[in-house]
Amino acid sequence: MEPVIQELKDKQLLEEDEGAWLVRLDQYNMAPALMLKKDGSTLYHTRDVTAALYRKQTYSFDKALYVTDYAQNLHFAQLFKVIGLMGYDWAEDEMIHVPFGRVTLEGMSLSTRKGNVVKLEEVLEQTIKKVKEIIEVKNPQLKNKDEVARQVGVGAVIFNDLSANRIKDIVFSWDDALSFEGETGPYAQYCYARTCSVLRKAASDQLSGTALVDALVLAEQFDPSKLQHPTEIALLKELALFPERTEQAAAKLEPSMVTRYLIDVAQAFNRFYHDCPILVEDEKLRAARLALVKCVQITLKNGFGLIGLQAPEEM
Repeated sequence: MEPVIQELKDKQLLEEDEGAWLVRLDQYNMAPALMLKKDGSTLYHTRDVTAALYRKQTYSFDKALYVTDYAQNLHFAQLFKVIGLMGYDWAEDEMIHVPFGRVTLEGMSLSTRKGNVVKLEEVLEQTIKKVKEIIEVKNPQLKNKDEVARQVGVGAVIFNDLSANRIKDIVFSWDDALSFEGETGPYAQYCYARTCSVLRKAASDQLSGTALVDALVLAEQFDPSKLQHPTEIALLKELALFPERTEQAAAKLEPSMVTRYLIDVAQAFNRFYHDCPILVEDEKLRAARLALVKCVQITLKNGFGLIGLQAPEEM
């Protein structure tokens, strides 16, 4: 940090104020950025300026994203301005603060200073435990119950955290996060598990005395013109939006666009599943609908991967 302080002095950006050293930002309608205390010790700005210069020199980054809660908005505005005043033009375009809302647990604000803290590890453990209890009631014969409970429990927390616009405050509720009915992680994962179930059944069933071939092979041999039902068309249109939605989410640094899209796909699939029998006797229609199911399976799994969710094949 000493060379950075010296650089600030050499460029006549540092100003002494009652023994402390700071960079004035009045003309930019911001409070001064404190760089050294009276006793010469460093502060957040000192370290962050130094870290930014180090990262640029070491990694030659295209973008540096700082992901913190919105209470740090002023700090990062000051930080980027100081680096820009030092003559580093990349600070304005390549350094980005990505603010997000604060979290409350069942309406209770979290604060380390007040000792009002729930550790993420504890939340995950409790969520996994609650999912295991749900499984024991709804599907006690499920294989690998512990692993599925972990996948769904962790996924519920992630999905809940990323389901709203990132700038909004987040209220974590056990009942809401673990619901299989609402717009939640377990709902989307259950939809994925349903696609797996359909494809497994298709690969083993016999209809009209003819064994169905593996759905993966079948998916390459279908007539798309057979998909004429309104819910089939709606699902196809939803699937076609995947590239656009992911690009928008990346451009806007907004993961909730991915979670929203996954819910849209899951809901469209469930309407199709309800309205259109899949394992019908008409082989061409069956093949087309199985191909559509396979496309949903692939799209959901890819979407899960973007936000860190696992894709359980049975639930």
